Amino acid sequence: MKNKLETISNLFEDKEIRSIWDSEKEEYYFSVVDVVSALTESNDARKYWSVLKLRLKKEGSELTTNCSQLKLKSSDGKYYNQDVLDTKGILRLIESVPSPKAEPFKLWLANLGSERIDEVFDPEIAINRAVNYYRNKGYTDEWIKARLMGIVDRFKLTDIMPTNSKK
Repeated sequence: MKNKLETISNLFEDKEIRSIWDSEKEEYYFSVVDVVSALTESNDARKYWSVLKLRLKKEGSELTTNCSQLKLKSSDGKYYNQDVLDTKGILRLIESVPSPKAEPFKLWLANLGSERIDEVFDPEIAINRAVNYYRNKGYTDEWIKARLMGIVDRFKLTDIMPTNSKK
């Protein structure tokens, strides 16, 4: 497994969250203790996580089952096995932490979920979101059109377009 260590801080009020990229699984893994520390006022984030794990197990949550351990760099410069979760797991963890600091994330997740459900009923919303995303990134309308046409052509080429789709 080829891993790349990174940290993120802009999502958690400049508190460092250690992460590692697993190039084989093409997935980021985030330090559970770092996220717990950033979201709670706990003096001992490891202890908080230990108690939370027990509570989650009692509730039947599979979150702790999906928790892995990877070596992450510690404050002393050495590498130790740490509990980590992938992106979905970290988002589920945030939902499980009773903390005012977690509320903005929970609201963001709820809004994101609502938007995706709306897109199920009206796929044009998803296309408009993509177009606006590219525009906000500074791409021209010509580039966006070429990109969208390229996606449609790729679907045709790879024959993964659903047979019941509208032409």
